[in-house]
Amino acid sequence: MSNIRGQGPCEYYGHPATDRANAAALASHALDCVLSCETQLGIIDDIHFIDLDRRDGLAVSNHLKWLANELPVTFIYVGVGLAERRFFADGLTGKNVALAQTARRWTRLGVDPFRLDTDQGRRHWRSLIKSTERQLVLAEHRPGMLLRNADYLFERTSGHIGSYFTLLMRGCYRAIRTGTESITREVLDGIRLDEASEQARKQLAATMAHAKNTPALGDAS
Repeated sequence: MSNIRGQGPCEYYGHPATDRANAAALASHALDCVLSCETQLGIIDDIHFIDLDRRDGLAVSNHLKWLANELPVTFIYVGVGLAERRFFADGLTGKNVALAQTARRWTRLGVDPFRLDTDQGRRHWRSLIKSTERQLVLAEHRPGMLLRNADYLFERTSGHIGSYFTLLMRGCYRAIRTGTESITREVLDGIRLDEASEQARKQLAATMAHAKNTPALGDAS
């Protein structure tokens, strides 16, 4: 693992000595890059792809520890199901879990899924849509067109952000090709999404319709 220390950061910053320096020099170059560029935050995504049952997976995990130890930067590591994958236990099991270092080094911050069955969840979902809408560049798009379809967008994507952005991206392509130049429900209805979203769509639509038609407690009706 020692021969990759510093190489990742040096490649990211485009340091010219990345391919010909030893481990100690790479570490020094990486520190110099971070300080020179006044870097304060580093984000490393998809760490759930690290297989801790493999030697190279353990090497990458140790490299992440090295980055956090040696560079004066706050690191955010992003992954899915890390506890279930024994990532915080360094892949160890049984009594050996006590030897794991990751669980003592990292603070886990969970990210709840988007949901519409609470007022706070609905606000978060609508906030995402508002933020997205400001980024759309279509000739006939008007503010609020996406927001009016907030429930429909949730129904189509189950509130998964990857599916949501895929739906909008494909919707923009279709709107441009057809000359519609706006994201409407009619445009989105003709787009097929990932299989998980399509399978969940009918059940979710039925659940949401039932919730709308069920009187709240204390309702005079």
